[in-house]
Amino acid sequence: MKLKLLETGQKLMALTNKTFNKLNNLELSIQISLSGLSFCILQRDTHTIINLKEVSFQKKLNPLEVLDYLKHLFNTENVTQHTYNSITIIHDNELSTLVPKPLFNEECIADYLKFNSKILVSDFIAHDEVLVNDSVNVYVPYININNFIYDQFGAFTFKHVSTVLIEEILQLEKNASTPKVYVNISKSHFEIIIVDNAKLILYNTFEYNTPEDFIYYVLFATEQLNLNPETFSLVFIGDVSKEDALYTIAYKYIRNISFGNRNETFSYIEKPKTNHSNFTLIKSL
Repeated sequence: MKLKLLETGQKLMALTNKTFNKLNNLELSIQISLSGLSFCILQRDTHTIINLKEVSFQKKLNPLEVLDYLKHLFNTENVTQHTYNSITIIHDNELSTLVPKPLFNEECIADYLKFNSKILVSDFIAHDEVLVNDSVNVYVPYININNFIYDQFGAFTFKHVSTVLIEEILQLEKNASTPKVYVNISKSHFEIIIVDNAKLILYNTFEYNTPEDFIYYVLFATEQLNLNPETFSLVFIGDVSKEDALYTIAYKYIRNISFGNRNETFSYIEKPKTNHSNFTLIKSL
């Protein structure tokens, strides 16, 4: 969504992307979570990602600590030395829920979240339209990050990580006729997206500490939908490889396992770890 009113000072977006110096032809994407952050810079005219950086925190931070780290990273990587045609912020947290668009009422926006997320009265609540399945994604962004980005660059777009995942995976599966279970892996949490016959069946996010936690949540979620681990396909994306414990334990219980693919054609100064890593960061461009 485009930046609207923010908290302290009720900052109103007054700038547009036309104010940026488009000669540089650069686009910036930043993904923020409490367990890590990442960003990339795309030079659109050459279709090249000229900077890709990913940082995992040793422990889960609070939003103020994450902002301090982001400021430090911007200074050390000279991110603010450039001007950008567009900037996208991806908020990666568990504070989101999907609402069918015909049932969505913006005046009741907090009510959609309060039954499955712990929110505060002071929380700023945003929403994204998910056009591919006619729904609205209601969520709490890191508003201090939004304020900082606005102060640094002016106008920008922000989304929830689940919006990017759902849109991209439903596009990938638009012609599919069999159930697939996507898991987008981060350091201490993962998103699960289940699709069948090109339709979204389930989206959720879970924190995990051990491989046993991970496989429990996957098997529990699929069992509730009567999916057979002998027949459905599990697709890994994100920060995971065939050598990881998560892959090893999944292979014990699920017959069909594969890795996804971003299916993009960018060139890179420094390539991502795999064809399925940094999925939401790069697919947001």
